[in-house]
Amino acid sequence: MQPVRCQRLKLKLVNKLIVVLGLVLLSGCAPAPPQNMNNICSIFQQYPKWYWEALDSYYRWGVPISVQLAIIHAESHFQPGARPPRTTLFGFIPWTRPTSAYGYAQAVDGTWLVYQAQTDRHSADRDEFGDAADFIGWYGYTANKKLGISKRNAYELYLAYHEGINGYAAGTYKSKPWLISIARNVQAQANAYRRQLHVCKYNIPKPSIWNL
Repeated sequence: MQPVRCQRLKLKLVNKLIVVLGLVLLSGCAPAPPQNMNNICSIFQQYPKWYWEALDSYYRWGVPISVQLAIIHAESHFQPGARPPRTTLFGFIPWTRPTSAYGYAQAVDGTWLVYQAQTDRHSADRDEFGDAADFIGWYGYTANKKLGISKRNAYELYLAYHEGINGYAAGTYKSKPWLISIARNVQAQANAYRRQLHVCKYNIPKPSIWNL
């Protein structure tokens, strides 16, 4: 093998190794799901930055923090890299995923692109909590404008969130009792979060280093 070609191959291998190591390190930095997902005070004590990010979303779009987190709880259980489980081929071979949903908010590719374009947040990532919270706020704002759903109505907002604006308007959720049951759970979780946050919101510390 010629020396120059050998050097190029070595350089390519080193570059690939650097990329792989970088991905491993980045994945290791992703926050684990909260230890107590059902208590918003516990969540924000563990991740105080999340409170201030959700509060920013509330100020921007008007969807309460309790509703934002109840939807995230239902969609991803606070897992930043969550995706729908793969379907199987012949009952046992892992195959494609049913949708492109990804991240805390389980936003699909197309809707996320619309969000980025309409809000001018082109660097937003679905596996960043603050971006996911802002996305949910934007979606609730959009549902309020187009469908008249109250931004505080977690039940109706979740149905519109899951079915899409047009699907909700067409009443597609009415034939899905399992979805209606989840939406009721989202409302109950939002109610619990609201009561809890009323007690502890003034005791949530501001993180000293925002980028950790």
